[in-house]
Amino acid sequence: MSFRNPILAVAACGLLLAGCARQGEFDSSGGIIITRNACPAVAVPSHTADITLFDPPGSLDSRAIDVVADITNVRSNCADSGEDVVVTASFDVQARRTNPTGARDVVVPYFATVVQGGRVVVSKRVSRVALHFNDGELRAEAKGTANAYVNRAAVTLPAEIQERITRRRKAGDADAAIDPMADPQVREAVSRSSFELLVGFQLTQAQLQYNATR
Repeated sequence: MSFRNPILAVAACGLLLAGCARQGEFDSSGGIIITRNACPAVAVPSHTADITLFDPPGSLDSRAIDVVADITNVRSNCADSGEDVVVTASFDVQARRTNPTGARDVVVPYFATVVQGGRVVVSKRVSRVALHFNDGELRAEAKGTANAYVNRAAVTLPAEIQERITRRRKAGDADAAIDPMADPQVREAVSRSSFELLVGFQLTQAQLQYNATR
């Protein structure tokens, strides 16, 4: 499963990077060093990390729970690919059923969504993962993946914005105590260049409500 769109992007490698120091350290002149990671955060949105299947399907009674599956061990990786960065998320799906009788296959859907600035959905893809229960076993496990090809150009901050964020400020400077992110122009530019890859189970409205209210 993959995404490819010219406006998708992740934070460019080395953007706002000062030497090899760590985030928040002071450099030799007294300025604070700020770094941005090359990759977007990969996360599971609230209430989408697990899915519960009932038998019969329309029931919400705990006694009717058939299969419960969870997304866990989410990992991410980035690699260069020409002008793009390919962002890969991998995860485990662990499931358990209430009746161990007979071999059984269960297929559950999951989504992978690229979000810009924490609010704009740029792209979404729904895939499926197959779980196989052996006869007599209550548990099954499978792996899921999602990847996105993202263009670096969309995450390159304008030179003026980058300078305002990284400029060294010392005690006594007129704006020494002012967070550059307090400026709406800076905040909006950074938001436009920030992306996340979100993965989770593709739930029906009833399933999502069940997860949120149980």
